[in-house]
Amino acid sequence: MEIVKTKSLNSEDKQIVFNLWNKEYPAKLGFQTIIDMNNYLDTLPDLSYYLLKNDLKGIDGWAMTFRAGEENWFAIIISDNVQRQGKGTYLLNKLKCENDILNGWVIDHKNDVKTNGELYQSPLLFYEKNDFQIFPEYRLEIPILSAVKITWHKRQNISSQ
Repeated sequence: MEIVKTKSLNSEDKQIVFNLWNKEYPAKLGFQTIIDMNNYLDTLPDLSYYLLKNDLKGIDGWAMTFRAGEENWFAIIISDNVQRQGKGTYLLNKLKCENDILNGWVIDHKNDVKTNGELYQSPLLFYEKNDFQIFPEYRLEIPILSAVKITWHKRQNISSQ
């Protein structure tokens, strides 16, 4: 298992990321086409991708970091067939090594459905276990997403150890 950091995705990797996104996120967050996904990603400044590659060089997960205003933000997706094996933590730790602060929006309810009809399972406990602070007073409420803000600070975790 290795993590490959890149500023751009080749066409094969884009297809895999597109498929992971549409399979693992709630259906209402999905993209109709790769062009739609590219158009969204092209709006994110200072974008970096992190590809979690398995021993056969396939992609089991990916993450991205980007800037929004003055803040560093991230998103991460791990394929459901390798979840609960430490791979999400492994990928998240790579992001933590390269950033002093990470912000994200996390779905904190069980009201969303994935494209396969299964309920989307909130990863909020995963982030709590990985030293993220939850800010319930900061919510993103838009038609396709209801989520709570989470933040991880390198300084906060150094002083608490």
